[in-house]
Amino acid sequence: MKLTWLGHSCFLAETAEGSVLLDPYAPGSVPGLKLPRVTADLVLCSHGHRDHGYREAARLSGKPCGVRVSTLETFHDEQGGALRGPNTVHILEAEGLRLVHLGDLGHMLSAEQLAALGRVDLLLIPVGGHYTIGPETAAELAEAIGARITVPMHYRGPGFGYDVIGPVEPFLQRQERVLRLDGNELRPEELETPVTAVLRCPAR
Repeated sequence: MKLTWLGHSCFLAETAEGSVLLDPYAPGSVPGLKLPRVTADLVLCSHGHRDHGYREAARLSGKPCGVRVSTLETFHDEQGGALRGPNTVHILEAEGLRLVHLGDLGHMLSAEQLAALGRVDLLLIPVGGHYTIGPETAAELAEAIGARITVPMHYRGPGFGYDVIGPVEPFLQRQERVLRLDGNELRPEELETPVTAVLRCPAR
């Protein structure tokens, strides 16, 4: 499996079973970021906001996608979706690995929801706050999930991201082992786990 961070909450997961584009953002929707045109077998969006639901970003290959996908229905806020609506967590299974993309999760998961996730090899978690869970809740949730590899997303960095969301550092300060990668790609089998892996954002 190869995971490529395209900025914000958008990732391309390429596996032997197929490729999946997660939460692509529309042109001009995220300051400092421009999403390249991507070819994928499948596009998944956690919700319909422009910075997560721009399905047109992908050129579909037309091939069947053999990646197994399941979902967990959650909310974009702590008030049962009253503020920002629903949020879908996507669980991908391929090559014997389970990848969980939390989308714009806005609350701590319940014990039942944590159990539904099962074993997690690769966790993609929002950490910037304001629109999603912040660093404290994200750290608590990451510990509860116990993924082999945790990748923070949806935060503000040098030259990219919304002004109202926070940087990644407060989340990283709560992690035991942090690895900063030189690029925006990750291959799980190459990392010593457990680890929190910070990918380099392709800000433009």
